[in-house]
Amino acid sequence: MDYKKIADEVSEKILSYSQDTSGWRVIKVSKNVTVSSKPSKEYAGNIYRGEGIIKEVPSKIIPFMYLPEYRNKWDKALQSYKLLERIDQDTGIYHSVTHSYGMGLISSRDFVDLLYVKPYPGGILTTNSVSVEYSSCPPTPSCVRGYNNPCGYVCSPLPENPEHSKLVVFIQPQLGGMLPGSVVETVLPTTLINLITDTRAGLKGLKSHN
Repeated sequence: MDYKKIADEVSEKILSYSQDTSGWRVIKVSKNVTVSSKPSKEYAGNIYRGEGIIKEVPSKIIPFMYLPEYRNKWDKALQSYKLLERIDQDTGIYHSVTHSYGMGLISSRDFVDLLYVKPYPGGILTTNSVSVEYSSCPPTPSCVRGYNNPCGYVCSPLPENPEHSKLVVFIQPQLGGMLPGSVVETVLPTTLINLITDTRAGLKGLKSHN
């Protein structure tokens, strides 16, 4: 499988999502995070966008969000998260397992994703990921295997306050199993809000320890 080619294609998509201003509908605002959605071009569901400001620079935020040594400490949604294979300095295959959700209403999901970190001019840093087939990490009975359509983080320094960044997160997962659409529509916006607020809290905790 040509992982580099896939990574380049996904980064093109994430860039296009971040430049696309039309058709987004705000569906939830909480804890200084705004979540919007619109129909996805990748599958029959929606693409979701979460946006918030974080008091840190992109070069600190992005590694904190995707490297296992950090993410396992702060992301309350995940049971486990690990690197399966490093392809190059900026690209790897990661396996994540979520906790069950809503008193067991949604059972544990796992995802095998190609993740590629790409910088852009102006101090912008992005992650670009998509689920891939990976023979040495087949589905197991303990989890429902989910599929992430192109998703990622776009982190840009705020021009008026370069010590702060705007973080925009795009997700469009297919959670698998027999979930009613209404449950997914409720869970995903909350997932985005928690992701951004947990990142803020985790970074704050990291600073206080340093």
